[in-house]
Amino acid sequence: MTSQLARCQYQLVTAAAAFAESPEWVLDGSPTPAHWLASVADVEECTAREWIRIGKALTELPVSADAFATRRLSYSKVRTLTRTATPENEAELVELIADVPASQVGKVIAAWANRNQSPEDIAARQRASRSVGWRTEPDGMVVFTMRLQPHIAAIVISVLTLLVMRSKNRREADGSYPSTTAQYADAVEELLDAGTGTIDTEVVFHVRSDGATCDDGTPVCDTIIAQLVPQSFLRVLIHDAERRPINASGRQRHPSVRQRRVVHERDRCCVDCGRHDLLEYDHVPDYQESRRTHVDELKLRCAPCHHTRHHPPTP
Repeated sequence: MTSQLARCQYQLVTAAAAFAESPEWVLDGSPTPAHWLASVADVEECTAREWIRIGKALTELPVSADAFATRRLSYSKVRTLTRTATPENEAELVELIADVPASQVGKVIAAWANRNQSPEDIAARQRASRSVGWRTEPDGMVVFTMRLQPHIAAIVISVLTLLVMRSKNRREADGSYPSTTAQYADAVEELLDAGTGTIDTEVVFHVRSDGATCDDGTPVCDTIIAQLVPQSFLRVLIHDAERRPINASGRQRHPSVRQRRVVHERDRCCVDCGRHDLLEYDHVPDYQESRRTHVDELKLRCAPCHHTRHHPPTP
């Protein structure tokens, strides 16, 4: 079934691109080929427009087209690839992402671009593609879509995460607790009500020998980091020969900034469920037993897993 789906997706985008070059949609009175395809296929114009974009891009990217046609690359990977690939670099990019999970392709290509493109070109491309859009869903809710430069997105994520972490988790009317995504929506509302004047948050960028990234691994241009340096507080985290962060310890209950840096660099995500948001520092064994705070006895856990460990559900 998977191979049949991939073959149909390849045929779909190539047919959409071919149709866009024909006069049929003009004769039918449609304003654009995407409008005609959307009405016939019963999809939104943005979906049809994406089919056409991918199909047209593949006409100039034979290696990518062949990888898609032979099911070496999925539709999801090709969709991301065609935003960056050129006839000169597509062969290298296809090899680069062939065995990478589709969810990581964007970060992998972004890291490649940081190594192989000039900072000026990257900054210009990212700025040209920034956007915010929204649409109304059938239930009356409004869905926003934002494309932001990495350092701007890092600030937005940091502020929203801070608001979620410091808010009291109140039950819904039916007695259940709000989901994490619902809490982020509440954080947006709080941000709009209160403004940013009372919010003091920390945005972390990592600068290593192989390039700079946001805290979640999203690559950032070195020029952006250079612009941020004059207005930033710099902290150096030392690693050993095996790239492990060097230890730090203390007797206070709450981890110091340095200790948090070391633990976050080591664990990167919740040690129980693997999520990357709402992370807290958990003493193992509990502080009441050890009476110390040592990085070897600290674990990153998301708030739900942290709460579950200390307050397990009754059978």
